[in-house]
Amino acid sequence: MNKIWKLLSSAPQSFLDEHPELPTIAANLLFNRNILTQEKIDEFLNPDYSKHVYDPYLFKDMDKATDRIFLAIKNNEKITIHGDYDADGVSASVILSDTLKALGASQVEVFLPHRETDGYGLNKKTVQMLADTGTKLIITCDCGVSNFEEIELANKNKIDVIVTDHHAVPEKLPPALAIIHPKVPGETYPDQGLAGGAVAFKLMQGLLQKHKKNGLTLLNGTTHDGFEKWLLDMAAIASVADMVPLTGESRTLSKFGLVVLNKTKRIGLQKLLLEARLVEENGKAKKELDAGTIGFQIAPRINAAGRMNHANVAYNLLTTTDPVEAAELAHDLNKNNEDRQKMTEKLVKEAVAQVEKEQKENPVLFIIGVGWSTGIVGLIAGKIKDKYYKPTLVLAINNNDITGSGRSVDGFNIIEALQKMPKYFAKFGGHPMACGFSFKEKTALEEFKNDFTEEFKIQTAGLDLTPSLAIDAEVDLDNIDWPLYDSLEKFEPFGQTNEKPKFLAKNLQIVGLEPIGKDKKHLRIMVKHNSLKVRKTIGWNLCNENNCHCCDWGKELKIGDKIDLVFEMDVNEWNGNKELQLTIVDLRISN
Repeated sequence: MNKIWKLLSSAPQSFLDEHPELPTIAANLLFNRNILTQEKIDEFLNPDYSKHVYDPYLFKDMDKATDRIFLAIKNNEKITIHGDYDADGVSASVILSDTLKALGASQVEVFLPHRETDGYGLNKKTVQMLADTGTKLIITCDCGVSNFEEIELANKNKIDVIVTDHHAVPEKLPPALAIIHPKVPGETYPDQGLAGGAVAFKLMQGLLQKHKKNGLTLLNGTTHDGFEKWLLDMAAIASVADMVPLTGESRTLSKFGLVVLNKTKRIGLQKLLLEARLVEENGKAKKELDAGTIGFQIAPRINAAGRMNHANVAYNLLTTTDPVEAAELAHDLNKNNEDRQKMTEKLVKEAVAQVEKEQKENPVLFIIGVGWSTGIVGLIAGKIKDKYYKPTLVLAINNNDITGSGRSVDGFNIIEALQKMPKYFAKFGGHPMACGFSFKEKTALEEFKNDFTEEFKIQTAGLDLTPSLAIDAEVDLDNIDWPLYDSLEKFEPFGQTNEKPKFLAKNLQIVGLEPIGKDKKHLRIMVKHNSLKVRKTIGWNLCNENNCHCCDWGKELKIGDKIDLVFEMDVNEWNGNKELQLTIVDLRISN
């Protein structure tokens, strides 16, 4: 579907006059991100770890949680960290397991659920197994807030539960000993946008703060402050991977986390970066690791473990100190990711065929996959949603079980829709734009589809759901230069609510066209603007009939055509050389 291009308004002259030190484009970017006061501008452009990371004890249950954990350590109780199988949950589990061991906990286990057999979050079978094997304290990571019955069962088995989570809050909170969650009713913590890994990071901070205050030392011999900061790489991976807003505290954690990631001591991460060809054999990075590296290279490989195998592979990689084991696990993860890519590509084609055959005019898309792996239904839902710009639910049917994942569009809160029809689900959870669920009864599927579609119509009545593309500024390509790029670097890390700036250039003349890549799916377009200077642009998947730009531009365009481009500024590095690269976001033939 063609997107409406929306050029964002310029900041008022009064705002520009208040901040004469800012380049005009930078001032406009801040204004359109609603970063308006000098205090917020300073925090955004120059985050200070000592000022812009909040006291963990601002969480109302932090004291209760840390006291119970120290009691468990003192009494040599068995503590089980129950994480999740994605990059956020795995990173959170690493943060807490590393911390508990450094604090002297002698009985710490990590349980990561299997996507196919355990599903998301706690389940009663797992809780009973943990009770039978002696667990006295469960700490959840990136899950738990929706598990009322499971935590009730834990209590009956005399297990205390501390929940650390950030997902949508149900009407009835679970009977946990403590809930560390920025969005629960009555919580006054200043930042509600933390990822699961960042919430675990806050619990880690709370533990270290109390431990240091009591004059104790860590078992590994590091200082409390040093230990905390070396865990920032996990907080950054969690925040970027889970696509939380990279503003406020999440931005600060991610920005400093990227500093740590670029010099990580984790042998597993070092080997994973080598497998991904992001570093040389000598360990030297080919280019600085940034949020894009996490989003497109690191997180997909960590997630691939839970999708194609078991999240334990990723957890073990991030915690091992054995170089041989690290190399083997990194190779396994890379292979999992390659297999995931091939399977996703195959099943996306099948999903597109379903839509084209019988659902093209439907307001909500329901893809049914008999025998499909539940590990990739979310990826398929995301790609189908992007192609058709409609809420998409992909349901994998295996025997009599139906497991689904959904992705939404702006204007439709998908988790709110599920919360209005809980009768259909054995379990569900998620965010306004994404959800996961498992069905109680296979026979109720058609009724659910009708109810869900009706809820979509009710929520979106009167809304214009035509997709739009926000553009930060219209520019002359001759003004796209290194000084501009340098001024935009302060806006990194880019992510949700702080996306990479997008620019519009109109009436560009094509002087060269070349399909590139192994499968010739990508397109290099050489263009001129208002001078004789030729600029190189790159469009990923523009020569692919399944791309989201509605046609195969490699066949549509020819030399001499004039086009309008929306693009982002990037840097291409090879053999020690660097050049600005204009990456195409969208394009159309000039009027």
